[in-house]
Amino acid sequence: MAGRNPRLDDVAAMAGVSAATVSRYLNSPEVVAAATGARIREAIEKTGYVQNLAATALAGSRSRLIAALVPDIAQSIFNDTVEAMIDELSSDGNSVMLALTGADNHRLTREINMALGRRVDAIILTGIVSDEEMRQRLRSAGTTVIETWGLPDDPIDVAVGFSHRAAGEEMARFLRQRGYRRPHLVVPRSTRSERRADGFATRWVHDGGAAPTRLEVNVPSHFGQGRLAYRGLSDLAEQPDVVVCGSDWIAQGLIVEAQAAGIRVPDQLAVTGFGNLRLAGDMRPTITSMDVDGARIAREVMRVLRARAARQEIERRIDVGFRVIARESA
Repeated sequence: MAGRNPRLDDVAAMAGVSAATVSRYLNSPEVVAAATGARIREAIEKTGYVQNLAATALAGSRSRLIAALVPDIAQSIFNDTVEAMIDELSSDGNSVMLALTGADNHRLTREINMALGRRVDAIILTGIVSDEEMRQRLRSAGTTVIETWGLPDDPIDVAVGFSHRAAGEEMARFLRQRGYRRPHLVVPRSTRSERRADGFATRWVHDGGAAPTRLEVNVPSHFGQGRLAYRGLSDLAEQPDVVVCGSDWIAQGLIVEAQAAGIRVPDQLAVTGFGNLRLAGDMRPTITSMDVDGARIAREVMRVLRARAARQEIERRIDVGFRVIARESA
């Protein structure tokens, strides 16, 4: 091997197996016996062999490249889910290409085209593809497409998520059971946030309450929006007893501003968030929030990919559900 890059045959010779066995291990390690796989891994380490992924993809095998497209990662509610997915995908022998599409999805088309051009095994979306032409193109591309965090009636391919409207309804039921009567909604201008707010308002009115007051804020949501939202409460004709925030970041900012003004949370004003980010449990008071199991989303994504690799049937809509995490703020 002196003077040249190590080849597949070199790995096979050192491991005492055929080149075909090494190739099977590289593409689908689970189909190779554990002891054989261990010898191949050791041979790869000793020889310094690096698989030619481009050639593998051109040969029609799995590229082991997954594209994960997210709107943003700064103060994003998707971070825990994306981190869990990357861990699961990497442990299964995949490489993950993470791309940011922007809060308003202005880079979505470009990133989808880039992913398709690289012949990825799958595209994982956390944002919403609303353009019907692009949805049809993805359907015809022959690539696994997994929409996460939402549960559309007609997925592009497979959806792993939950109903945002139902999540809003559940928060309305929870707060009514807690005895609150005057909710105020702080709603980021995004399709999913608006669905949760509409679900909350519909359930609240259905159960006999007055229509909640509402403030819309830009996306992505952040700490400063919560501070501004608190200051805007003074402009309301009737003061709320609970503020339902579209993210934990907004809830955190609102709580900090309320406490700075001498308002006791939740005694004088209750606050809820969404996403159950780590900060929700670290705050004082801790923030009541809506939890979505990001680790389960990651596991379901892996189940879909493994089923597709094995050419097995898979359901198109996988509901991971949600739950209210009751803490000190409400």
